[in-house]
Amino acid sequence: MNSGYLYLIINIGTILFPLLFSFEKRVAYYKWWRYLFPALIITATIFLIWDYFFTLHGVWGFNPTYTTGINIAGLPLEEILFFITVPYASIFIYAFVNHLWPNTPILDKIQRKISFVILFIAIALMLFNYDKAYTALNCGYAIVLLSLQLFVVKGNYMGRFYRFYFWHLIPFFIVNGLLTGTGIQDEVVWYNNAENLGIRMGTIPVEDSLYSLSLMLMNITIIEWLRSKRNSKKHLSPEPI
Repeated sequence: MNSGYLYLIINIGTILFPLLFSFEKRVAYYKWWRYLFPALIITATIFLIWDYFFTLHGVWGFNPTYTTGINIAGLPLEEILFFITVPYASIFIYAFVNHLWPNTPILDKIQRKISFVILFIAIALMLFNYDKAYTALNCGYAIVLLSLQLFVVKGNYMGRFYRFYFWHLIPFFIVNGLLTGTGIQDEVVWYNNAENLGIRMGTIPVEDSLYSLSLMLMNITIIEWLRSKRNSKKHLSPEPI
């Protein structure tokens, strides 16, 4: 296999199963598309701007050995696809798990406490590591999203979100592990350790877990907001999930 296709193959492998099962009748993931695609586009735009500047300033970068060489606005095509394939596949898990188990009574009771704990950890990390670009901006963005949830949005889906986040860590470690060099000779995506804590979960920077939380939380917040808006306009009872 030409190693230049590796990042592209990881993208295809990530989305393949959820895409094939999007029309499975019980989950009917295709019915989420009207909410999912706007969420993907809005979220991807913000994260790609972030990605562009971090790549430009050497906070992270991409190994040309594992990319096709097609660049758009300074980023490999595969990196742009990442913000479509990974959220598409991850939110499929959200839809699937919510279909199987619609209720999360225990997590519903403690979801605000979980958010506060993550919020305080993010604040502390940012204050003590303000000179590390990835750590500081990553924590800062999570602080903004979690604060919006806690004090403005107050989404009743946060119990389900935290259950989903736990489940999504399985593909997270597989995909991010590959991208950061697990099982391959070099990294697909390299990180400048001067701009992060230098703590790795295997090969994955620990900050990536918070980065993924923000990526998923923004997508799901937009999806749930669009769903509730449509339901309220049509005076519908909440759609089954």
